[in-house]
Amino acid sequence: MFSRALPLLAGALYILYQVYAQDSFTAELMIESNISLEVSKIMAAFTSTNLEVTDGAGKSHTVTLEQSELVAECILIGEDTTCNCSEGYIWSDPVCYNFNCCREVDCMQNVSYTFPLCVPKDKVLVTGSITMGSNWEEAQFQVVKDEMNRLNALEQFNISEGSEATIADFQVALSIKPDFGMFEKIMESLKVKLSEDVMVIVEGLVEMDAPTEPVCYMSDPELTCTLMVDTEEASWRMNSTEREVDLDDGTVVKVNHECATAEHTSCVAVRLVAVTSIWAGTYTCEFIKGMITYKAKTFLDMAQLPDQISMSLAPLSAECPAASGGTTEVTVTAVIPPSPEDYEVWYSYNGEKKSNLQNTTLKDRLVYKFKVPIRCQKTIESQYVEITFKNHKNQTRTSKLEIPVIYAGEKFCEEDVVDGDFWPKTPFKATVINQTCPEGRTGYKSRTCEGPKWMDVFNHCVNEQLNNLLDEAEKFLKGQGPTSNIAKRIFQQLKNSSTFTSDTNENTADVDVSINILDRMALASERTVLAEDVLPEMVDAASQILNTTWTGVNDTVRHDMSAEYLEAVEMLVENIHINRSRSFKTDNLELKVCPNTDCNVTVFDIEVSLNRTTGRPKIMAVRNLTPKLDNNYPRTEKTEFLLSATLGLDRDENGTTERRSSDVEIYLEFPLQGDVQSPVCVFWNVTTKSWSDEGCNMFSRDANGTSCYCNHLTSFSVLMAKGDISTPELDVITSIGLGVSLCCLLIFLVIEFLVWSAVVKTNLSHFRHTAIVNIATFRLLADCSFLASSSPEILSDGMCLAFTVSKHLFYTAMFCWMLCLSVMLVHQLIFVFSPLRKRVFMFLSSVVGYLVPIIIVGSSYVYYRYTYKPYYDNKTCWLNFERLLEGSIHAFLIPVGIVIMINIFSMVVVIVTLVKTQTPDSGKADDKETAKSIIKVLVVLAPVFGVTWVIGFFLLILDHDNPVFPAANYTFTILNSFQGVFILFAGCIAEQKVREEVLKIITGKGKDDASKSLTSTAYTKDK
Repeated sequence: MFSRALPLLAGALYILYQVYAQDSFTAELMIESNISLEVSKIMAAFTSTNLEVTDGAGKSHTVTLEQSELVAECILIGEDTTCNCSEGYIWSDPVCYNFNCCREVDCMQNVSYTFPLCVPKDKVLVTGSITMGSNWEEAQFQVVKDEMNRLNALEQFNISEGSEATIADFQVALSIKPDFGMFEKIMESLKVKLSEDVMVIVEGLVEMDAPTEPVCYMSDPELTCTLMVDTEEASWRMNSTEREVDLDDGTVVKVNHECATAEHTSCVAVRLVAVTSIWAGTYTCEFIKGMITYKAKTFLDMAQLPDQISMSLAPLSAECPAASGGTTEVTVTAVIPPSPEDYEVWYSYNGEKKSNLQNTTLKDRLVYKFKVPIRCQKTIESQYVEITFKNHKNQTRTSKLEIPVIYAGEKFCEEDVVDGDFWPKTPFKATVINQTCPEGRTGYKSRTCEGPKWMDVFNHCVNEQLNNLLDEAEKFLKGQGPTSNIAKRIFQQLKNSSTFTSDTNENTADVDVSINILDRMALASERTVLAEDVLPEMVDAASQILNTTWTGVNDTVRHDMSAEYLEAVEMLVENIHINRSRSFKTDNLELKVCPNTDCNVTVFDIEVSLNRTTGRPKIMAVRNLTPKLDNNYPRTEKTEFLLSATLGLDRDENGTTERRSSDVEIYLEFPLQGDVQSPVCVFWNVTTKSWSDEGCNMFSRDANGTSCYCNHLTSFSVLMAKGDISTPELDVITSIGLGVSLCCLLIFLVIEFLVWSAVVKTNLSHFRHTAIVNIATFRLLADCSFLASSSPEILSDGMCLAFTVSKHLFYTAMFCWMLCLSVMLVHQLIFVFSPLRKRVFMFLSSVVGYLVPIIIVGSSYVYYRYTYKPYYDNKTCWLNFERLLEGSIHAFLIPVGIVIMINIFSMVVVIVTLVKTQTPDSGKADDKETAKSIIKVLVVLAPVFGVTWVIGFFLLILDHDNPVFPAANYTFTILNSFQGVFILFAGCIAEQKVREEVLKIITGKGKDDASKSLTSTAYTKDK
């Protein structure tokens, strides 16, 4: 009796059943038959019949046989058995390890009841290295060979000496996915028998789910690796044409370790956000368990587009012929990095598509050069050229280049040569780009024409090493190679490339790039843990950046650079992990890390005391940075030092972080610098990028320095003022005075409106009341503008300019009407018998009071606008002061000074006239009356003549450390903030007619009483 057993193995027989959806399952079916029965006939019976099967839960399903294949065959003849696997299959691990039937040989045992019996062949590659304490011997090679022969489906085994005599490298090729438990047991046995270090890498066991087709540019591809065994670590690596790097969380890379399932207990996935060309390459996932590393890799292809498109113009501007119309020609060059993508490329002119382009190869770049005819008919919008690249997935990327065109008859800047660079004729308000940089530098230079004057050259040609380092920092931030070792190398290279010793435009461009590198690394430190050994390199590099004054750029750019520098360095110091107390000192930075207790340290002679509850205090003093930061405190001097205090995260041995304390108190004592009167304790607000004193107070000051107390952590400094330029008391006085003045001015104008017809019966009274009403009106408008601009930091530049013009105009108009009033009064006193006619006064006073202020303000604004000098200061919303006789403030001070001198002269004339009217033999009583009259003149006329403003001129002259200065400052503030009160007194209360008319309105007296009063007044006057 002989029979044949025909097992059908998983992966060859598919049984499908319908529950809610169609699922595929594999099963193994064994058929026992005599030798005469054909397998095909048996399977035909199954194929034509639905099968009823029961799942593990006891539920029945109707299934259909989809596909079948013979995977093994056993022939049993009496007690003899011969089994073999079909082609493409090999004995499973249970057969190999239980019956010693391994590899592709016939098995002479009855294994037909083993499941699984035969499994499909697969490729698994095992590589490893073994490091011995001494040189290898033959017996040790044999141990390795014997252990490897225990592996099922061994196809190939090689072992050889490694790079050193104590190292052996081996390679094992398997044609089956081995059982994890048995494989790890054999590797562990090898390690025990050799008593040496064994490192093993296995490829072919990790299952990877990744895109098989090229992904789109700027898409978000995801790759997932799974393994059916628990592991200790999981990670991703990427190998591009440039290098192999680790991948971790960044702005592009998002690694997910939370994707495991019950079947695949180890999982790691990576999602790439908005991929560009640099992300095409080979991706490798790794799982580590003890000495074994399981890995898989795949190539991620993508439809690429150029990440960088550099466009240039020759000549740098297009000059049209003298006659309007026609065209002129320019040559445009576009350069992109090399790419395997076969782009379709074309250019457009003013949005109109033109011809396709072909490239030429220049070193490691692709170059597209084409000529464009430029129309010389003037257009409202700028003319431009675009170049467009399209990949095989029909995605496009376009770069635009505006073309400066000089039209016939338009303003332009003449040709110029600066430092060997040629700048062609350029139209008004246009910026030309020159991409010619010295050897070893890359970037561009730009220059703007303000017609006919050229602005300064903006140099952004940077050191190529620094530019490459910036690219590396960008990749670090995105998630390529964000490790502590890579960060240390970046800071080392930054230190070596940023040895600045002079203030040239090129050095300032390099400083800007260096700060950008710090900024990228600081942002990356929020996600990547940087080890302690990174800190010294970072401190050295950051210190060198401050060696120069950064004068190659304007104030706005320098302020932005310094603010970005401070924020980046502070973030790096806070985030770099430090295990113990340390200190670092360079020329411009000194950093001390306190122990896990209260912190009392001295850095650059600044004494710091910090009380805290959690977190590790890090105290850093910075030299030569505060002069580069914006100073929003007027008339204060910046000190040399800035102090930054942060609390880093505490991490225990397990990497667990401890929360920072938010309840802190810090005391700082800054050394005395210079002869100062009023130090201000401030901190740098990173949100508004300005100094603020919120939460900081000066609690003591002596000959040694200034002590500050703050209830929060950030960067601190002391601003030094040479006097009490602004104190809380003065601020309160100003606010109260202006509020009271506004009310008094409104009351005065209402009273004038009510009594106008009654008090302007004569030309003299008409002149006087007209002038004083205008004075009050313009003072009211000026005060409203002053209050509206009292917080310049929240105003836009446009609003700040508007309030500056308003205050300049209204205050100037007020003084002009004061001049009209004083001149009119003096004329009446001197030319008693030649009074002014009403028409003449109204005409002259209108010219002086309305037209002259407009001319002064308008001409000064136009002058400063077209001489490219600042008309106003956006920190104060007031006119700009540079130095004596320089700055727009003199367009206010000079007219006001002239008016005040004339008005003082007028007051002297009035006083002299009063004195002369007294008889020579008058008695003491008459002298007293004269004195009273003089005092009355001073009290009444001084405010309406603006004489009190003369104190402001004395404040400009006085040194701030003069003991008279505080008294003069308070006097000026009180007299001028309450000027509306004095105007109300001089215009209403001190004038009898107005008092009487107001009293009549209040008491309700009739016309008869009013007539009598007027008659009596007229009689008295005539008499």
